Amino acid sequence: IDRLAYEMGQSRSAMVNQVLADYVRYTTPEKRMREVFSAIEQMLMGSVFEPQLQPSESMFSLRSALDYKYNPSVRYSVELYKNAHPLLGELRVSVRSQNNALVLAMLQFFKLWTRIETAYIGRVECAMEDGRYLRKMRLSEEATPGNEQIGEGIAAYIRLLDSALKYYFEHLTEPATAMTGVERLYVGYISGGGMIL
Repeated sequence: IDRLAYEMGQSRSAMVNQVLADYVRYTTPEKRMREVFSAIEQMLMGSVFEPQLQPSESMFSLRSALDYKYNPSVRYSVELYKNAHPLLGELRVSVRSQNNALVLAMLQFFKLWTRIETAYIGRVECAMEDGRYLRKMRLSEEATPGNEQIGEGIAAYIRLLDSALKYYFEHLTEPATAMTGVERLYVGYISGGGMIL
């Protein structure tokens, strides 16, 4: 057990819990998180995203470069809650920069994004400050997707958000084009059946 725990990067007690849960065919919150994160990783890695060191077993982080001065990195972190229904967890988007123009542009983008989401899906629980955006992810009461589907939904949403952010920055000097383009990307996503959490 100690050898297995070491190989899996887990504590001894976590390994024992996993073995017992597997034996009785019970999906622990930790196993659910690993399955969701595995689906996110399979969908996003190898594209424009780079993996980050994972700070805990309830968090998954990756980053993408933004085509702006000095190519700052945008970090996407997903934290899943142990009790996953209806509140699944939260998505955090941040950029580490002292560039006030970049921080202001990020804030303007997040305000636009929130307005678009509110217009199409209703109220969204989110917060914005200093180039950071936090959005709660929630399953609808009637939805019961599997862990892989949840991971794929989160990955698709992150890909959409990253594409919209990059489009916005490409057209930063043309605000009307930037806004309509971001909205068009969002509408295309939800019209195509994209999962909104």
